[in-house]
Amino acid sequence: MPQKLSFYNTLSRRKEEFVPIKTGEAGVYYCGPTVYWFQHIGNMRGAYCADVMVKTLRYLGYKVKFVTNITDVGHLTSDGDEGEDKMIVAMRREGKSAYDIARFYEKAYFDDRALLNIARPDIVCRATEHIAEMIAMIQGLEKNGYTYVVDGNVYYDTSKFSSYGELWGGKRVSREEFSRVEGDTRKKNQADFVLWFGNSKHGNQEMQWDSPWGRGFPGWHIECSAMSSKYLGEHFDIHAGGQEHAAVHHTNEIAQAEGCFAHLQQEHTHWVNYWLHNEWLMNASGDKMSKSKGEIATVPQIIERGYNPLALRLFFCGTHYRSPQNFSWEALDAAQSAYRSLREKLQEWSKAPLAIGRKTNAYTEKFRAALSDDINVPQALGVMWEAVKDNQLTPSDKRGLLTDFDQVLSLGLTSVHRGSLSSEEQALLDARGAARAAREWTKSDELRDALAAKGVIVKDTAGGQTWTRK
Repeated sequence: MPQKLSFYNTLSRRKEEFVPIKTGEAGVYYCGPTVYWFQHIGNMRGAYCADVMVKTLRYLGYKVKFVTNITDVGHLTSDGDEGEDKMIVAMRREGKSAYDIARFYEKAYFDDRALLNIARPDIVCRATEHIAEMIAMIQGLEKNGYTYVVDGNVYYDTSKFSSYGELWGGKRVSREEFSRVEGDTRKKNQADFVLWFGNSKHGNQEMQWDSPWGRGFPGWHIECSAMSSKYLGEHFDIHAGGQEHAAVHHTNEIAQAEGCFAHLQQEHTHWVNYWLHNEWLMNASGDKMSKSKGEIATVPQIIERGYNPLALRLFFCGTHYRSPQNFSWEALDAAQSAYRSLREKLQEWSKAPLAIGRKTNAYTEKFRAALSDDINVPQALGVMWEAVKDNQLTPSDKRGLLTDFDQVLSLGLTSVHRGSLSSEEQALLDARGAARAAREWTKSDELRDALAAKGVIVKDTAGGQTWTRK
């Protein structure tokens, strides 16, 4: 049986024991990126948070179906249906088609995830490939009396949904709260939002489809409601995303799904049982890291500055997902140093057989307990460091523990052994060993520098050469 665990549920605003709809299984949806530009490391922290959540569930024994979306159409620069379409902005900037832009930045996103050992979800669904499902959901809402049409746009009437806003506090959005954006005078209520744009101010844009309400494109919010329900059902376990989505995007997702699936309200059942929201990565000024402020870095830029991307993952591991995390280059320097030290220790233990003795049970239990308490990765990381420093544990014990823990931490700890070198790198290392044995120190230094140029750092110990990657 899977181990019990608890989450902080944004919907109830308290920590709750996780009780899956199907025993031993979990359906999980995470809001993915809008692919109109490179994702910065603040975006990647959100992807990391979803990754450790899913890996924790699997580590504790749950069978997980993990779904995320790719928004490649219909997302304006404001959650409140205001501003320019992000894809149009990118088309103007790069002179490419919207489809070419979307595929290019989607690939870049998943390439960056791979560098951080963030696993690919079981299902990745593109908005442009699920227009039929969105139209069907809008038709369901229309049938149930939740929509109205003005000038070709289909709107959701939030006054018809009695629990609108429950996710983030239970109050309705007032006109004053929308005063920061230009209001849409076609709306009955300022909290109302567009389900289908048939009369967009952007004119005859590239991405449009035929619909019962005329040719146009979907609103952003309908995408996630339709796609998550297609793959996880009309009632599923966990929906996660950045905390910035709770007040508008996720609130609107709930209104759409529960308005369409009328039986949920009749059964007094929520569309999603648990809502998990990760906090932001903060920049040097103490603000949310965002593209608009210009103070961002991408994973490739991190690598260009000499950092191992898994040092960034180790940095992420140091802060709980529900707490803001302050980024600085000094903090990343510290994470890089700690990561190198960890890999050097593992290299020293690499000849020990992989095993877990009885003395390790207490560490395993503490590690699992930390994760089962609202995915407390910082506490779990502390357990790992405690084990690394415990002189009562053998190298085999430590290798076994870190291999086990890396199922969730995903710091590449299981690859720290001689066989993970390429054949060329291994040949250079062997040649250096021979040079040292022959006391050819100049040649030894040249071979060390050649390995360093390939990202392999060699250290000489009493037991011989050890190595780690930058």
